[in-house]
Amino acid sequence: MLSYVNMPTYDLAVAKANAAKINVKVKPSKNKNKKLDVFDKDGKKLASIGSKYYYDYTITRDKKKQKSYLARFAKTRVKVGTPSYFAWKILWS
Repeated sequence: MLSYVNMPTYDLAVAKANAAKINVKVKPSKNKNKKLDVFDKDGKKLASIGSKYYYDYTITRDKKKQKSYLARFAKTRVKVGTPSYFAWKILWS
């Protein structure tokens, strides 16, 4: 049986490229349960995003999972500046 414990659940290079499109920066999260911390151009932390226990679109490229994610967070992901917004733009675009 495969062990997924040490397999990455996101692609940091893709996440950084997506973050640059919305003028923020990302670094691996200091929160043990999150994937990334999001920072503004001045280095102020804006949010911690993505559960480290689940794969996202940067890895899977699965349109069905993307559609499901977008439906689940339809109300909150459109509010600019929320963790849900950053997760949408960085991990699910």
